[in-house]
Amino acid sequence: MTTPDPQSPSPQPPVPASKDRAYRSPAGIAGGVLLLALALWLGIDAVVAGEGRTPWTAAAALLFLVPLIAAYTVRPAVFAGDDRMRVRNPFRVIVLPWGQVESFRSAYSNEVFSEAGDKYQLWALPVSLRGRKKAARQESRRAAGGGRGRGGLLGGGRGAGSGGAVDGAPVRAEADKVMDELRELWETRKDAETSRGEVAVRWAWEVVVPVVVGAVGLAVLLGTG
Repeated sequence: MTTPDPQSPSPQPPVPASKDRAYRSPAGIAGGVLLLALALWLGIDAVVAGEGRTPWTAAAALLFLVPLIAAYTVRPAVFAGDDRMRVRNPFRVIVLPWGQVESFRSAYSNEVFSEAGDKYQLWALPVSLRGRKKAARQESRRAAGGGRGRGGLLGGGRGAGSGGAVDGAPVRAEADKVMDELRELWETRKDAETSRGEVAVRWAWEVVVPVVVGAVGLAVLLGTG
């Protein structure tokens, strides 16, 4: 049996892989939860208390609506890691290594383009024109030095002068700030050896199948009623 050499350094524990950053829409999730609660409340009541074909129609409607609502509100997310980004949209999941990303675009929606020219919308990062206008107003006040305006309605002094941009960075809407973070991570990691690979796209069959089955069932029940 060999004995460890006291002069040799002790083995270092492996460095854990960095955790992916997750981005979601809090407003979308909140709205989705409320819609799901309402749909389940009405649907289950119809299934339990309905007569004739009503329970079957309500069950088919639930099978169609619940995954559809969840797909557009609760499901969307963007996961950004050191090597790739994963976009979870309502009906598809797209995995893009940073080396395959060509650019990002923010207009009326936030989108990512692959080197092959394919465009993928980031459903988890909806553009808020209202948020952009609010950020632009705050930035103009900050650039003007936090002036008081008439009667002090715009605030003033140090508080207004630093409003939301203590480090001197421009005030940005939340979705635009997330896009800035994604661009920065892409610029940093796009040339890394581990950021190479192919774009992978798969359908979210766990959403598509119940929606299609529910829609067909609903159409049959309503058409033969």
